[in-house]
Amino acid sequence: MPHFSVIIPLYNKAPYVRKAVESVVRQTFGDWELVVVDDGSTDESSAIVAGFTDSRIRLVRQENAGVAVARNQGVAESTAQNITFLDADDWWEPTFLEEMARVIERHPDAGIYGTGYYIVKNGKKRVAPIGVSESFTEGVINYCQVYAKTLCMPLTSITVCIPRKVFDEAGGFPSGITLGEDFLLWLRIALTNKVVLLNQPLANYNQDVDIVYRGTHHLHIPEQHMLWQLGDYEPMENGNADYKLMVDNLRTYNLMDYMLDRRYRAAARTELAKVDWNRQPTCLRRLYHLPVWILNIRRCILKEGSSIKQRLIRCFSHRENR
Repeated sequence: MPHFSVIIPLYNKAPYVRKAVESVVRQTFGDWELVVVDDGSTDESSAIVAGFTDSRIRLVRQENAGVAVARNQGVAESTAQNITFLDADDWWEPTFLEEMARVIERHPDAGIYGTGYYIVKNGKKRVAPIGVSESFTEGVINYCQVYAKTLCMPLTSITVCIPRKVFDEAGGFPSGITLGEDFLLWLRIALTNKVVLLNQPLANYNQDVDIVYRGTHHLHIPEQHMLWQLGDYEPMENGNADYKLMVDNLRTYNLMDYMLDRRYRAAARTELAKVDWNRQPTCLRRLYHLPVWILNIRRCILKEGSSIKQRLIRCFSHRENR
């Protein structure tokens, strides 16, 4: 039985999946199996994976059912007691599994493990600003407290390892959720188990993925968005200050575009009414009290500014590469 099962959900990621699989093959820790679940791809993704001859790699095909179902199917097809995940457009550093094995050995009683990671944008890597101090190297973290500090995910689908027993007890990834299905699972585990973080960047979160391959550039209907799935935890908002601040910060950060869209404005305002505004920055409180028409103008200006910035970055990068 392998030490790690690696699960890659795959849907139309032909330009990227080879690099993801190769990053697993090149791990310095070789005791693993890789289960790639093709979630009904219509491009060459599946053929690319099938071209690998490593006996540790298996390709499973299913009709398109979404990333949560694909990950759950991958776990069901796997055999190791330690389950890890990697997205098809991201990749690991060569020592990811080696370092993870050491962390598990040092902290055998945790319910979920994570590492730091790089954010890759415009071809350049920077360490993700997870909300822990630079002096923190490894150990148990308060997941909600850490997440609330910078809203940079301390646990991601490319950096975690979950013992199979814990994964099964938590019920796996919730199906039908298109944004934040992984967050909902991490939260369920973190609220009842130790969370151990190794503060080393050992994975690469690729933000240079072409927009046609990304699932985060559009609004998700409330029924499929993580923030509208937290009803079971609402009693905690009165008794767990760390959880309350985290979820409020996520609401104020994520719901502006929903409030400006007539289709979702009422649903967004219902969620925003739950926020403890006394713990939010003054500038944010003032922003949310502006008239919608002013906020729409602000959004247009910000989008145009971002577009100009990206064009300038691409222009200078092209010149540097000439």
